[in-house]
Amino acid sequence: MQKPVVALVSGTRPEIIKLAPVYHALKSQDWADVRWIHTGQHADMAEQILRCFDVEPDIRLKREGSSLQQFSVDCRSQLDSIMTAQRFDMCVVQGDTESAFLGALSAFYQQVPVAHVEAGLRTYNLSRPFPEEGLRQMISRLARHHFAPTERANAALRSEGIAQDWIQLTGNTVVDAQHWAVAHRGIKRNVQGRGHILVTVHRREHWGFEMEEIFHAIAEIAKEHRGAEIVFPVHLNPVVQVAAQTILSGIDNVKLVPPMDYLEMQQALVNASLVLTDSGGLQEEAPTFGVPVLVLREETERPEAVEAGCAAVVGPGRIAIVREVRRLMHDELAYRRMQQPANPYGDGQASRRIVETLASHLLGTVPQAAVA
Repeated sequence: MQKPVVALVSGTRPEIIKLAPVYHALKSQDWADVRWIHTGQHADMAEQILRCFDVEPDIRLKREGSSLQQFSVDCRSQLDSIMTAQRFDMCVVQGDTESAFLGALSAFYQQVPVAHVEAGLRTYNLSRPFPEEGLRQMISRLARHHFAPTERANAALRSEGIAQDWIQLTGNTVVDAQHWAVAHRGIKRNVQGRGHILVTVHRREHWGFEMEEIFHAIAEIAKEHRGAEIVFPVHLNPVVQVAAQTILSGIDNVKLVPPMDYLEMQQALVNASLVLTDSGGLQEEAPTFGVPVLVLREETERPEAVEAGCAAVVGPGRIAIVREVRRLMHDELAYRRMQQPANPYGDGQASRRIVETLASHLLGTVPQAAVA
């Protein structure tokens, strides 16, 4: 009897991070033939993450074109060729990237069931984040299995008419990935005191005036708190590079550093006292290490950390950012309240729950090893 063939489609760094624990959980079983398909959407940066998590893709697509539109057309063609040339019994995608959507769409056309990891995130604003909000909503229309990271995501899917039987509340695999890194790569805090302020800014909706406002806020914070080191891994996009260098270079306690790989970022995170970010991923990761987060966006599709008290949405405005950092720097009680003992996004067992559901669908029963 042939084993069910499960495809995992990835293209970007966040997808690899969040699919790697699922991959390892599947590979630890003997009932599935697991095939990792990498689209090449993120080139060298993705290769670093694959190596970090001991993942060697079974199929690598060749990226064509520099624009997202060109990538999309060629990637879809290659995925269609793969999906028609060999049998797949399940296609697993993660999140809201172009690669995730194309993987789901190609599988859908071949009538391969789609499993969506981290399903149900919503802002219901198609322009923020763009294009991610539209992509994840479209994936939800194609998927058979919806692995919701939180109860709020579960509720969003239900409100859109998706049957509860198709939704599994799992927690977020990003926490599983952190646990893996701590266990296999030795991530641990190695500084005394509060540590540095960690900054990441890159979202395209902030390009221009809002990004300059954020960087001016960072400059003001650095000058007001001379004893605090600010670490800012600067995105390689020239728009971000030019603005960061123009506004922040030459300030002694601001370290503009190259983009970090996953392990470097986890180490920077565990050593941080505070995170200022417009990234979605860091909103989920920081609570694992008890690091408060200020979200430099007008809205977030990850409100659970805000509701739990370990994050606050402050927007991209200079005045609000400076005010909130000042408050946390001087109000010890407010700071301690944002240091949560548990991550609201998961307990590190999401991958096990996902594998249980896939086994149940593909085999009609749950292997004993999957529930051990």
